[in-house]
Amino acid sequence: MNLKDLARTLGLSPTTVSRALNGYPEVSAATRTRVSEAAKAHNYRPNTQAKRLATGRAMAIGHVIPISTRHEIVNPIFADFIAGAGEVYARAGYDMLLTIAPDDDEARAYREIRSKGNVDGIIVHGPKEADPRIPLLTELGLPFVVHGRATGATLPYSWLDVNNARAFERATEFLLDLGHRRIALVNGLEFMDFAIRRRRGYETALAARGIALDPALTTSGEMTEAQGAAAARAMRALPDPPTAFLTSSLLSAMGVRRVVEAAGLRIGRDVSIVTHDDDLGYLKNGDDEPIFTATRSSVRDAGRRAAKMLLALIESPDAAPRSELLEAVLLVGQSTGPAPALRADPTTLPSPTLPSASAPFSGEQG
Repeated sequence: MNLKDLARTLGLSPTTVSRALNGYPEVSAATRTRVSEAAKAHNYRPNTQAKRLATGRAMAIGHVIPISTRHEIVNPIFADFIAGAGEVYARAGYDMLLTIAPDDDEARAYREIRSKGNVDGIIVHGPKEADPRIPLLTELGLPFVVHGRATGATLPYSWLDVNNARAFERATEFLLDLGHRRIALVNGLEFMDFAIRRRRGYETALAARGIALDPALTTSGEMTEAQGAAAARAMRALPDPPTAFLTSSLLSAMGVRRVVEAAGLRIGRDVSIVTHDDDLGYLKNGDDEPIFTATRSSVRDAGRRAAKMLLALIESPDAAPRSELLEAVLLVGQSTGPAPALRADPTTLPSPTLPSASAPFSGEQG
């Protein structure tokens, strides 16, 4: 069955059917559902070659994967993002092209992709401060969406990001409300934009309470269990060790927990941990109740949203750059509690505002 046959069966125009299958917002949800169900029932698959000929497009989206020994994109988060984006590409009849390139040769990879004309757009991963890929792709005239943002970028560009600054500001405030004053930050690589913003949120919250930043309580690096364990060992050995840790990944949080528990201390009682949770398919933060108190934002959903944004830019190449800022949700788990010094006299402890599991953070667009 081809598109015209499916349209005739439904009593709709081929244009309406095509737009419904590609998720255009001007087609009603009821019509999209009706067309999607009919396509499944009749085993209809879009003819990608025909679409290429009709539209002059490659019907493919590019993702450039940099090879590096110190780069946050080389981790399983990328797989979940691709899974979400791939759902959208498949529904719209687009293929996915992955290109592997050394970190110091990414510019050549993007230029080759443009000259070959084998993709219609690019998703940019792992943005850094003043990321040079933004002016490059703008110069090449290739539609692109950045997963994240690039502090210091001077050109307008399309992006989708989590409000990392506000999430870590609020997470730090949550620990401060519990009476913690020695709060450690175990961050990602701080040439990456998300880590820059998370540190900013942490520092903003401390400054607002008049607490001086202690460099001995902050560290950055690849977000692994080993990183968390090393940070916890070093900081627990300080004359005045932290009573709480704020980490940028579940893996780092697991490393912190391992060291703390090995010392005979209890998480949530002797030491508190708040982490960021990307809601990964392969790594869950507990089942019914979260193990770690966490700022959560689904990276798979981010993949879906970024893919939809890019396809919209491809459909309307003259449109202004688009952006979407996602707010993290605070999930209160078993890993946080009042600072140990205040347990003996609970009346001295401020009462923190505990948001519900579905309550998003709000505030400045950091």
